[in-house]
Amino acid sequence: MINTRDILETITMIQEENLDIRTITMGISLLDCCDSDLHKACGRIYDKITRRAERLVRTGEEIEREFGIPIINKRISVTPIAMVCAASGGDPVEYALTLERAAQTVGVNFIGGYSALVQKGFAAGDEALIRSIPEALSRTEHVCSSVNIGSTKAGINMDAVGMMGKIVREAAEITADRDCIGCAKLVVFCNAPDDNPFMAGAFHGAGEPDCVINVGVSGPGVVRAALSKAPDCDLTGVADLIKRTAFKITRMGQLVAHEASKRLDVPFGIVDLSLAPTPAVGDSVAHILEEMGLEKCGGHGTTAALALLNDAVKKGGTMASSHVGGLSGAFIPVTEDAGMIDAARCGALSIEKLEAMTAVCSVGLDMIAIPGDTPAEVISAIIADEAAIGMVNSKTTAVRVIPAIGKQVGEELSFGGLLGGGPVMALKTTSPAKFIARGGRIPAPLQSLKN
Repeated sequence: MINTRDILETITMIQEENLDIRTITMGISLLDCCDSDLHKACGRIYDKITRRAERLVRTGEEIEREFGIPIINKRISVTPIAMVCAASGGDPVEYALTLERAAQTVGVNFIGGYSALVQKGFAAGDEALIRSIPEALSRTEHVCSSVNIGSTKAGINMDAVGMMGKIVREAAEITADRDCIGCAKLVVFCNAPDDNPFMAGAFHGAGEPDCVINVGVSGPGVVRAALSKAPDCDLTGVADLIKRTAFKITRMGQLVAHEASKRLDVPFGIVDLSLAPTPAVGDSVAHILEEMGLEKCGGHGTTAALALLNDAVKKGGTMASSHVGGLSGAFIPVTEDAGMIDAARCGALSIEKLEAMTAVCSVGLDMIAIPGDTPAEVISAIIADEAAIGMVNSKTTAVRVIPAIGKQVGEELSFGGLLGGGPVMALKTTSPAKFIARGGRIPAPLQSLKN
């Protein structure tokens, strides 16, 4: 039974504490669009996306109005384009331009899936797509790209890691006149999930239905507000409070997901119960950690506090929905989180501390501006370190760093909107070039043998 108190509490969460549905993402399979003729394949891709997603944005807006729940983004994810490229051939950039045209036609905020899965090696289409990423991202506005270079089952493809350091750097250089925006739309994964609704890493996995609706929720401000009302409880009480709050947030996501699924006549997939911050004041994961008692995010104790937060969010969320998936947990994208930005500016937060934090939270080193003269092999080493954390801990990790071309430590990079902005952070200057140049594969860890 829904009572008046619950209704008023939810209204307060929305109006005062930045509670929102971060995204409704429609996943669309493109496997039936392949054709030996590139132009026919692209025509089929455009037709299928625009047919399936024709009512996506309008339906999201209707749900917003009727339920009073903000839905910030409407997005599409598609089959990794490297798979389509393998079957249909041709210049991969043509597929990116087709995705861009389809995204503009249906009016979504982003379309993800300009992707390749190379954790165990390169199949047909993979290398061509990866090498085309900088050009594809520079020529499109809505297209997002991801590459999975490792997994707990396969180990880490260090040849792909070495390649991705160069690709990230090239993507920064080719979009330097736009604050290196290409890199903000490119994620390098280990253990990438097939059903992630969040950008820039979303793609529609091969084992997914032909079309599906996935929803990502967000509510860092709600969690912080709840903690501010219980300043004296111990950490067990803090965990219980976060669990109860995450339950309420996820139930709202479940409601929106089912409603969108019904109206669009598309199967419901998962709710991703991640706490996804924004640069807006009051919508920060870092501020939750500080509400727990840390003077500043990034100081000693941050990793422990984040572990508590991430675990409690997952426990509360999984009680609210039978189909939780995607990434699910607490995100720590530096330029997208007001508290993280402040901590980075004052020197409390370093990239080394961020790496430690990624061992206990969702995703990884996300939206971090690094010096513009950072060599490609250093970027590759950052990717390798983060992939190792994901591989050994059987969790998803990722790297989305932005070499700020022409800028040095302490200078600012600004994207605006949800991508935010922040200071260029310092990196270690010792060279990993010889290690990266060895190539090959880092073998899968012992915990991969679970069959």
